[in-house]
Amino acid sequence: MSDLEAALRPKRKKNMIDFLVQFRWIVVIFVVLPLSFLYYFSIYLGDVRSDCKSFKQRQKEHDENVKKVVKRLKERNASKDGLVCTARKPWVAVGMRNVDYKRARHFEVDLSSFRNVLDIDKERMIARVEPLVNMGQITRVTVPMNVALAVVAELDDLTVGGLINGYGIEGSSHLYGLFSDTVVSYEVILADGQVVRATKDNEYSDLFYAIPWSQGTLGLLVSAEIKLIPIKEYMKLTYKPVVGNLKEIAQAYIDSFSPRDGDQDNPAKVPDFVETMVYTPTEAVCMTGRYASKEEAKQKGNVINNVGWWFKTWFYQHAQTALKRGEIVEYIPTREYYHRHTRCLYWEGKLILPFGDQWWFRFFFGWIMPPKVSLLKATQGEYIRNYYHEYHVIQDMLVPLYKVGDALEWVHREMEVYPLWLCPHRLYRLPLKTMVYPEPGFELHRRQGDTQYAQMYTDVGVYYAPGPILRGEVFDGAEAVRKMESWLIENHGFQPQYAVSELTEKNFWRMFDGDLYEHCRKKYKAIGTFMSVYYKSKKGRKTEKEVQDAEQETAELETPEVDEPAD
Repeated sequence: MSDLEAALRPKRKKNMIDFLVQFRWIVVIFVVLPLSFLYYFSIYLGDVRSDCKSFKQRQKEHDENVKKVVKRLKERNASKDGLVCTARKPWVAVGMRNVDYKRARHFEVDLSSFRNVLDIDKERMIARVEPLVNMGQITRVTVPMNVALAVVAELDDLTVGGLINGYGIEGSSHLYGLFSDTVVSYEVILADGQVVRATKDNEYSDLFYAIPWSQGTLGLLVSAEIKLIPIKEYMKLTYKPVVGNLKEIAQAYIDSFSPRDGDQDNPAKVPDFVETMVYTPTEAVCMTGRYASKEEAKQKGNVINNVGWWFKTWFYQHAQTALKRGEIVEYIPTREYYHRHTRCLYWEGKLILPFGDQWWFRFFFGWIMPPKVSLLKATQGEYIRNYYHEYHVIQDMLVPLYKVGDALEWVHREMEVYPLWLCPHRLYRLPLKTMVYPEPGFELHRRQGDTQYAQMYTDVGVYYAPGPILRGEVFDGAEAVRKMESWLIENHGFQPQYAVSELTEKNFWRMFDGDLYEHCRKKYKAIGTFMSVYYKSKKGRKTEKEVQDAEQETAELETPEVDEPAD
């Protein structure tokens, strides 16, 4: 058996849960989709009402809401009340992990009103937004102005707060880094009720660098200033088919955006957007995009593809046609390109609705897609949720670019999940060592994609049912995730914590660096007020005693030394 062949597995006995999952589409069709449509429509109406207000009025409401949160925090009795959590219901989060930390006794703070775009400053090229503003909302405001966030995550539902406190990436991250790298300042309410503005060069610079990946455990984020970039009306997208083994696919992907001469900062050689979808162990399609004007897109002979129309072929399936048709070049309206994966939730829509990609369903019912992820979670119940944790994979592996071939081979060998999503991102060398950081000395190796100030990483998106499950074979999902986490630790990779994690506390802090985080936890009095990031991410139920004991143990440790920001 070759290194890439998966081991033969015995057949798995099916049970009632398999039956419920197989016919879950009935619940989705008659319950989840109608409720999703009503939910999306109500949110849209709220956004329209917000847009009718002046920026000055929105700022006034924001200041009033901040005062309410400060007052609520000061009502907390630390000796009697539990740790602080937002009042948002656990199933509302887009992430796949169980939000079981809210099952322990906690003190709720309502942040539901923080969902406004506060300002679009085209002179400073800054957008000031509240944490519950989602990607669909912000692009609806900015794209008509021919500006956009430097990094726009693909799914409409993803919020600014989640992308900052957790993790966010897009096809432009090879230029601008992760979503949090594009933030200019944070407005944060600390544990004692103090409202501070953290930037990279003010007195709260340590907090500024510690907030990303902290899962909201250092304070309550109430607004952020985020970098804007100029854009054009269309995206000129080139689909290039690749046939070969996984290492050859990986190299073709690297070559699609990283010049071999090392000229990584040359806009003439590096596209504006990059992604690759690996459909089988021998087939992939590399996509590169460049912004294009309306005049260019509408020149005679150019093909315009409005992928946002409800009846259109799902984007990943449309891209796959390049394997038969050869290289394709087309123009897609910019906002539709940004949200190209929303309607089919990448390719998860095929599992949720097996016939959802058929022409008749798309034509008659595509307008109510996609089902809202939070409603899918709310209607699945404990047994189905655990089933998905065991027999389904939704994970992202952030790995150094030069190791992407090894990562592809590992996923094939251990999980056999296809399609796979590849998206590059810069991991910057920062003045302070944050929770995620590049390999020490990376700049000395001069590897393809790297610069002196940032190491190029890749997100390997693993979303689908593993091959063994599709064949009816035994598959241990928890063990596969543990192996993945060990592989990431060994290869200086990272696992975004929106996903289900099997990490022990020891391994969590082997994967992530905790010095700056723990320093800020103590300095800004988060200990005893907010749950630590590990216990917030940990799989399974959290008891109040377990959380309090962990907090006390952390509080008794000596504060680690942290380097001050460089000039």
